[in-house]
Amino acid sequence: MSNRTRLVAIILAALPLTAAAEDLPPSRTSALPVPPGQIDKAVEALDGIVAGIKERSGVPGIAVAVVHDGETVYAKGFGLRGEGDAPVTAETVFQIASVSKSIAATVVAHQVSEGVVSWDSRMQDLLPWFRLSDPAITAQLTVGDLFSHRSGLPDHAGDDLEDLGFGREIILERLAQLPLAPFRTSYGYTNFGLTAAAEGVAQASGMAWSDLVSQSLLEPLGMTTASARFDDFMARDNRAVPQALQPSGSFAPLFQRDPDAQSPAGGMSASVEDMAKWMKMVLAEGGDLIDADALMPAISPQAFSGRPHVADERPGFYGYGFNTGVSSSGRVVLSHSGAFIMGTATAFTLIPSLDLGIVTLTNASPVGVPESINASFADIAQTGAIERDWFSGYNPLFMSFYEPLGHTAGMPFPAAAAPAPALETLTGTYANAYFGTVEIREAAGRLTLYAGPEDMAFPLEHWDGSTFVFDIETENAAIASRSTATFTDGEGETEMLEIELFSVDGVPGQFERM
Repeated sequence: MSNRTRLVAIILAALPLTAAAEDLPPSRTSALPVPPGQIDKAVEALDGIVAGIKERSGVPGIAVAVVHDGETVYAKGFGLRGEGDAPVTAETVFQIASVSKSIAATVVAHQVSEGVVSWDSRMQDLLPWFRLSDPAITAQLTVGDLFSHRSGLPDHAGDDLEDLGFGREIILERLAQLPLAPFRTSYGYTNFGLTAAAEGVAQASGMAWSDLVSQSLLEPLGMTTASARFDDFMARDNRAVPQALQPSGSFAPLFQRDPDAQSPAGGMSASVEDMAKWMKMVLAEGGDLIDADALMPAISPQAFSGRPHVADERPGFYGYGFNTGVSSSGRVVLSHSGAFIMGTATAFTLIPSLDLGIVTLTNASPVGVPESINASFADIAQTGAIERDWFSGYNPLFMSFYEPLGHTAGMPFPAAAAPAPALETLTGTYANAYFGTVEIREAAGRLTLYAGPEDMAFPLEHWDGSTFVFDIETENAAIASRSTATFTDGEGETEMLEIELFSVDGVPGQFERM
């Protein structure tokens, strides 16, 4: 340590950490002090904020909770759960999607506190069978690398396999087939990368991940309706039913997402009352449950999640399972959003300097509602007024989720298509190292593609020549998505099948005849 660094450390350590701005080190000082009563004003405004955004968005059910100074000061439900006229309450249990990542990070922090693992524990030591495509990176890979999305895995690696019905272990094994971006200098948001790290921590702890979550976190905090198991969510009487956004703009209960395969990253469920208990623990820097030194790395920047594109744009950072950043008022903000396009949108925002947190859970596809409610509330709490129309800003960003995939999506079938090859030359089994095997079967003059462990069926329609198409709707392929399936001739029968939307890092999947 240099003399200058040592001097700065001594000065900062000597400063009393009181609430008065002049007593804080510069790095903890906000340019906008919060006068007495301003946070109460923000809480009082919440009913109107939620009602207004609910009306504009059409989202059927919303629940919100606020914590301040160690107390739950607001917890309320709005609208309907999705089953008849049953109302949403503060006790209604929602799937919370990727907010699960932040909860998972606190579970790991608990195990770090207990000395079971560290954030720098190597995955080879915890989960020896897990590997990436580069042996050198596999040897260095840590729990922290995967929790901060800096492993080099492609964005959302493994989600496509989950859509086809593959389970956790097979998906984690298949990640070894994927190309990697630069290690520790790139950012690729991956549900199954984080899930692998959590699985390693669970193995080191001698129990299943869902049991570890319950024993280390949910039970000590009294989060009685929260769970990392899908079956527990489905068993709740007071449960929100997912509502998917339709092309018409309305919401309907079309799907029920089972996220158990990626439970650490997206499989938690909870009510806002239970989430409030968790937020209070995080704001207390772990309280009596987690050592502050074990939690601090999770809520500190570990990777660039959003690099500025212009000089006045604030960068985005990711810790271990938490977004970390600085608000326009100069205050540190911890947050995360969660979303299933099949019908869930969630978000929390924590402002540690104000000992303040808000969580918003909804039972509808993401259209920017939780983020807009939280941002509007945070504006009033920090500045005394809502600084902009947040819904008009967030909503267009989320609408890109609903653009159908596939270059033929929405196009009419060719009027003068070349004839298809003889169907019997196309049938058979084709293999890909990442997606596994698919089978093409013919019945009554029509072809069907079967994929995944449960033989998910995709009827093929002839498009042009040796190219066929099939419709696909999954968590990662919006309604009206359409993929091509193109057969390449060999001698007498087709040798290769290229499937557009079964892609590896953006490149259509190549399947060889077996």
